[in-house]
Amino acid sequence: MNGRYTIVLKNCAFFSTHGVMPEEETLGQRFYVDATLNIIDENAVLNDDFSAAVDYGEVYKVISEVVTKRRFRLIEALAHAIAVAVCDRYAPIRSVEIVVRKPSAPVHGLLDYAEARVSYDAG
Repeated sequence: MNGRYTIVLKNCAFFSTHGVMPEEETLGQRFYVDATLNIIDENAVLNDDFSAAVDYGEVYKVISEVVTKRRFRLIEALAHAIAVAVCDRYAPIRSVEIVVRKPSAPVHGLLDYAEARVSYDAG
């Protein structure tokens, strides 16, 4: 085994003020984030070593910081910022896919949500 694994966080929910429209900044809305983390870490996988693992509770906190402490006009820019922050926090993360869903997108029509998906390689 080579120590490759994936962690997925689904439907992380946050309230924030992202968007282009002035009322989005004033009123705010809920955003949902999915994070797929592709990790290479021999110690965590082979030795069941939590101290070497990517702590997904901490990953959630990193995502929360980006979503709630900064404001973005575009959800794709938000997704990219989350991806960079998560990869910067944990060296074993080789790549991520971040999905941001905006259920209350200001669209004249019926839809469940608008979604942006960003893939990012840690380099």
